[in-house]
Amino acid sequence: MQAEFRVLLARARPADFSRWTASGICSVRLDGRSHRSILGRVSAALERLIKTLDLEQIEENIFRGQNEHGRSRMRLFGGQVAAQALVAAGRTVEGRQAHSLHGYFLRGGDPAVPVVFTVDRIRDGASFTTRRVVAVQHGRAIFNMSVSFQCHEEGYEHQDDMPDVPDPESLPSWTDRAQDMLDRLPPEMREMMLAERPIEMRSRDPHTWFLDGPSRGPTATWFRAPAPLDDDPLLHQCLVTYASDMGLVDNVYRPHRSKGPRNVMMASLDHAMWFHRPLRVDEWILYYQESPTAAGARGFARGSMYSRNGALVCSVAQEGLMRKLDPRRMRAPQADAPPESQS
Repeated sequence: MQAEFRVLLARARPADFSRWTASGICSVRLDGRSHRSILGRVSAALERLIKTLDLEQIEENIFRGQNEHGRSRMRLFGGQVAAQALVAAGRTVEGRQAHSLHGYFLRGGDPAVPVVFTVDRIRDGASFTTRRVVAVQHGRAIFNMSVSFQCHEEGYEHQDDMPDVPDPESLPSWTDRAQDMLDRLPPEMREMMLAERPIEMRSRDPHTWFLDGPSRGPTATWFRAPAPLDDDPLLHQCLVTYASDMGLVDNVYRPHRSKGPRNVMMASLDHAMWFHRPLRVDEWILYYQESPTAAGARGFARGSMYSRNGALVCSVAQEGLMRKLDPRRMRAPQADAPPESQS
């Protein structure tokens, strides 16, 4: 397998992003069809993310993706790989939208190497389509995911009410909160915490980096893409998949937070999502999260996403590694460790 993928990478042409301009004009959709839209005053970070999601097809059912810059230098962000895997699956499906995905993080991804995605067309049924995607680096699988797509159908509906949470406009932004707590952050974290982000976030509850002790109960975060986007449903689902891994596993550590540096290794082990209703990531989405249990050096977290008008649009579940470390013996993560879930 290693030799096979080295040949594919060697033959593949560099990704052509000439269709993008600094003003935010996009002339292609994530499903590969020609489409021109104005993204407006798109942020540089959002533009880079959408380029990262715009995979290059290098063979039938095989795609290549570039990586984000400016995140961890050790491992890929799991949300990026999951979103790219959904792009790869979506490019092999016509006329149907994803309704669920289930993925496993197998090894830590290398930020310096492109990711190759292979798609297995498991089933094309009358109502449902199933795809299996494997992400590969250095000839080894780092992530696999099953995605199910469904044609549009009408049926019975019900949902839980949206929790009562302050409006996003009344909450501090991530940058504002990080700026206020800058002196409490490790020096190596300050640049990352203040870097421009492709997804705007406003949280009711501070991240564990900003806490001095344990905290219990659900957390609430509003998020959105900070610019109008194309109507392509796949684009919005992929960006929500990316955002869904931002901070979810942090809920697992909140009840165990102690003062001082974090002496714990956190990593996403798996990730599941259910898309209940149409959504737009360029409008505010409430991400309501909680962690009901942790045991065996693993913690479980789940989240519900609501549109601004109260519709339950998506549910998320994730199990994460939470391994207690001896500060005297801490070392860099090994290459076969799952990708960390960065916030």
